Amino acid sequence: MPQAPVDERVSVALCTYNGATFLAEQLASITAQTVLPREIVVSDDGSSDGTPAIVERFAAASPIPVRLLRNPEALGVTRNFEGAIRATVGELVVLSDQDDVWRADRVERALAAFDARPELQLVCSDARLVGADGSPLGTTLFASLSIGPEERQRIRSGDAFDVLLRRNLVTGATVMLRRAVFEAAAPFPSPWVHDEWLAIVAASRGPIQLLDEPLVDYRQHGANQIGIVEPTLRYKVSRLLEPGRQRNRDIADRMVGLAAWLATAGRSAPLADPVAVGAKAAFEGFRADLPSARWRRILSVLLRAPRGEYQRYASQGVLDIARDLLQPA
Repeated sequence: MPQAPVDERVSVALCTYNGATFLAEQLASITAQTVLPREIVVSDDGSSDGTPAIVERFAAASPIPVRLLRNPEALGVTRNFEGAIRATVGELVVLSDQDDVWRADRVERALAAFDARPELQLVCSDARLVGADGSPLGTTLFASLSIGPEERQRIRSGDAFDVLLRRNLVTGATVMLRRAVFEAAAPFPSPWVHDEWLAIVAASRGPIQLLDEPLVDYRQHGANQIGIVEPTLRYKVSRLLEPGRQRNRDIADRMVGLAAWLATAGRSAPLADPVAVGAKAAFEGFRADLPSARWRRILSVLLRAPRGEYQRYASQGVLDIARDLLQPA
């Protein structure tokens, strides 16, 4: 069987940490693409289970170059991805988790989107959620994120920055992005997660696109460093009652970091709204500083609610009013 064509524009950045159980299957799915990338860069974050040996064995027989980077000390998932992407050479970079499986046309479908719209900065797709054994869980990533028609339409119309300011909808395991986005985004600021940061930077620079096709089998196995939880009613109620002030503080800190980045980005981020970023930071700071006693929050939350900030900036909209009233400190 003839080898699939190689697109020299495309590199893969794959991060590993004790991924021996599923890694070989993921690597095989990358080299089974209908359009092959020019390279796979694997960055290992101090695995102790034989993961590097799996990569080395695979590289010896791979139809495309595979490079293994071994971090001398563990960096964590965000810094590990930053290093992996930095080591790639392609104009377009595909992000890969260690435990998923790609549909054979994942690279081809994402490339088609970029070729059809040269102004695109980032493409992400839906994914089929599967269990540890690869069996379908009966839902998809976009369904689990409850991405609605209004959010999709706003992203299609070029308003992705405001959508992502409210909540992240981009999962790194499904992303292809322009190298220019990474170069603008690096170094990744704390406490941002790599995919959230790359997505908001991309959306500040130009349009992004969601592909409704499930191009990845996104494996959920209990040991995911970042995973998906099905948004059942029980889960939503539990979220209302769990402590959340530190989360609000972290989001406020992210917005402060984003505002600082925008101040240096200037005209390279024409779609960003610095005023909205500042307002989001202030809103999340307000939520983080709510009093511990529930009864003392009631007036301040109810006075804030009519201003529309919960609808624009809170990930669950008006449900977050109930969260702020009911959550323990």
